[in-house]
Amino acid sequence: MIVQRANLDWMLKELADGVPQIQQIVVLSADGLRIARHGGDPDVADRLAAACAGLQSLAAAVAAEIPHSDGRMRLVVIEVGGGFFYLMEAGEGAYLAVLADETVDAGLVGARMRDMVVRIGAHLTSPPRHDGQAGYDGQAG
Repeated sequence: MIVQRANLDWMLKELADGVPQIQQIVVLSADGLRIARHGGDPDVADRLAAACAGLQSLAAAVAAEIPHSDGRMRLVVIEVGGGFFYLMEAGEGAYLAVLADETVDAGLVGARMRDMVVRIGAHLTSPPRHDGQAGYDGQAG
């Protein structure tokens, strides 16, 4: 069961406050549904969540080609002109995505995300959807 969105809000805010260059944080299910967000536009968060489903699938395909890999995506970092995008596994079927500006300490973001996932990851499980039903509490940030 997914942690209630209200319980995620303060954790997402804590992550953003700890790294001021973070512009948006999204928690999403493996199939690209937004579970929670902090900062930024809700429509952007929904588009990011949908794109992340494809990214995690591509990353898993690449991981499968690495000898002795378990085939699971743990972290994807994309650097573009203007900033960084991070996608991290955050529990069974759940992911944490972060957009940050170009002045961010890239290592700090990854470390803070990992700390957050360690604290809440066991609770961030998004079971697969059945019959068109959302696999989480139905509340989108």
